[in-house]
Amino acid sequence: MPDRLSSLRPLIDFLRSGRMADVAVAVLGDVVLDRYLSGATSRVSREAPIPVVVCGSESDNLGGAGNVAANLRGLGCRVLLAGAVGSDPPAERVRSHLEALGIQAELLPRRSPTLTKSRLICGGQQVARFDQETIEPVEEQQAEAALRFLERALAGGAGAVVLSDYGLGFCTPELCAAVVTLARSLDVPVFVDPRGSDWSKYRGASVATPNLGELAAVCGVPVDNRDVGVESAGEAARVRSGIDRLLVTRSSQGMSLIGEGAVHIPARPVEVFDVSGAGDTVIAVLAAFSAAGFGLEPAARMANEAAQLVVTRSGTCPVSDRELLAECSREAAHLFSPVADAPTAARLVRGWRDEGLRVVFTNGCFDVLHAGHLDSLRRARSLGDRLVVGLNSDRSVRALKGPTRPVNAEEDRARLLAALRPVDLVVVFDEDTPAALLERLRPHVLAKGGDYRAEDLPGREYADEVVILPLVEGLSTTRILERGRSARD
Repeated sequence: MPDRLSSLRPLIDFLRSGRMADVAVAVLGDVVLDRYLSGATSRVSREAPIPVVVCGSESDNLGGAGNVAANLRGLGCRVLLAGAVGSDPPAERVRSHLEALGIQAELLPRRSPTLTKSRLICGGQQVARFDQETIEPVEEQQAEAALRFLERALAGGAGAVVLSDYGLGFCTPELCAAVVTLARSLDVPVFVDPRGSDWSKYRGASVATPNLGELAAVCGVPVDNRDVGVESAGEAARVRSGIDRLLVTRSSQGMSLIGEGAVHIPARPVEVFDVSGAGDTVIAVLAAFSAAGFGLEPAARMANEAAQLVVTRSGTCPVSDRELLAECSREAAHLFSPVADAPTAARLVRGWRDEGLRVVFTNGCFDVLHAGHLDSLRRARSLGDRLVVGLNSDRSVRALKGPTRPVNAEEDRARLLAALRPVDLVVVFDEDTPAALLERLRPHVLAKGGDYRAEDLPGREYADEVVILPLVEGLSTTRILERGRSARD
């Protein structure tokens, strides 16, 4: 079991359960539209010794504070965002993305154009970036509107506040101070992605998340990226700025959580493709799990995992709960128990279907596992990409088999099934038939072993296809138990 992931098991279980939907986070900051112009080059311009790039595609997504909000939404949180945009087509694109993601937003007006970063991508590599970023500090009336929005967000249950400061005008000293005062008066933590050489405007914030360059800027000198150098510089900056804790991101050296001591979180080797938006991912994951009630250290460790996932991809890409879970399970599958309740199972099946995976469902008592069971499970798994097994509860087995059954309790039966290679997920159901469970899961295939007719199977209408599997002759739990009784007699 990788040590770094074993400590994250409670966070993994929480994320897997879908309970992040009960967590709300408020974000205030500089909203940016990130644009991508992708193309190829095969010749040099006649006008100058520069390559001619023929654009083949154009796309955009949320950047800045918008990317923090998108990351939070990807984790499953309810997100409330305050920022500013101009009166132009990029502003409409920002609104379109926010609406598509289901992010509640208060977009204040800017006299200047919407903050936009346009990247030119050639052959998969970024060759140039064009920024439209007129710095326009928010006015007093706009700041008051942002604070009223924050008051509503906190009253509505926001468990954390993020200040995403890109140094482009929204996070003025006055607004930052007011946000920190308001949130801390309600015992709600404030997380800051800082900019500039003066962090005094964040005084009283719970956590700031600078990278090594931003820490050096506030210290006024280069910072040695060894643990002792980062700890010394970080502690001095933290005390001077009046911030409770710092989470310093250190590229290939991982992260350091500083404040009343230091915790150094190592990075694992990954192929870094693009660091765009990695800081947004870090602060989003940190704030989300803190708002969910987890401590800063485990939240920082999960942020470290998320950051190492997002830097392997091109462009500003928010991380999703499914991607984060898949990355963790790839290295430590044993941390992900395949036994789940019905709501969690339904969520996992929806995710698999969204990924284009074919989901197969089968069910039974599986009281005394035997070779016939394994044959049926293998055949069922071969029909698709994921196999979900519905397992009759102890009460359900008694109703079907009589008072002497089951021989093995449902928890033991579930664990044994979960350990079998063909099985991806086990769900215990208490009804006499799996019809209600099938209605929630809606798999592609319903597979059942025996001499059943497809039209007689309960819940068949909730699957796209029904397959009857052959049974291995002479193998059944009842016969195995009868042979055991005969041997004793």
